[in-house]
Amino acid sequence: METSKKKSPAGVIFSIFQYVMCIGATVVALIPVLVCIFTAFKTSEEYQMTSVLQPPKSFLYFENFKVAFEQANMLRGFLNTALVLIVVLTVSIFAGSMLAYVLNRFQFKGNGIIRNLFMFAALLPGIAMQVTIYQIMNSLGLINHLYGYMICLMGTDIISIYIFLQFFENLPVSLDESAIIDGCTYFGVYFKILLPLLKPAIVTSLILKGVGVYNEYYASNLYLQSKHLKTISTALYTFTGPYGNQYNYICAGVLITIIPILIIFIIFQKQVYGGLAAGAVKG
Repeated sequence: METSKKKSPAGVIFSIFQYVMCIGATVVALIPVLVCIFTAFKTSEEYQMTSVLQPPKSFLYFENFKVAFEQANMLRGFLNTALVLIVVLTVSIFAGSMLAYVLNRFQFKGNGIIRNLFMFAALLPGIAMQVTIYQIMNSLGLINHLYGYMICLMGTDIISIYIFLQFFENLPVSLDESAIIDGCTYFGVYFKILLPLLKPAIVTSLILKGVGVYNEYYASNLYLQSKHLKTISTALYTFTGPYGNQYNYICAGVLITIIPILIIFIIFQKQVYGGLAAGAVKG
């Protein structure tokens, strides 16, 4: 008859430490969310008179959401952001996967140099190159234009290129050779044979790139200066100023911006988890 193994004192202490760390991390992660929710349902007077951790008198006060949506022109921000996401993600996925296809399937002089240059570019902080990028954008007349902002975001997708390179490493070259023998062109091999097999890599890249574009603030605030060119991240800047910030409206706007992402995640959570899991084991 087997007897249950008793944990040593050190094992018990380690288990307690694990639970304490998990609970502590959960509390640290949830406190900002709770503060944001509480603040979004408070009036301006109530916010000034109460603690940020104190719940509002009523969770049925939706005036902050109405003011945030109308005054910040969040509808225009959602439309601009949706357009930017569609164009940037589409171009980034095709450009990144095509470039990874060429670098992986074709051996030519400079192949290794190009890969190393991409690695070097990934190590450079983006903020350090903004002066040069701004001068280039200004000289080409791309500032204060939505298409200029899209072009700026399309050129910063080095991580996706390496994700596609890792997946191509796991796809046998015999697939290409068989298709070429049957009369398929290189473009046909890419679009008909390899691209459908890149679904996990595409999902992973869409998640990483999409979250970055949706939350992007610095470039949108720098290159989109007209009011009608606001994105969802810069729309909330309406309630900030030199004499103070209206945090009840800002928090209401934050919750509004979370709703689309939450809906998309709930609908496509199976694909999201599948893509991330596949991306973790490839390579």
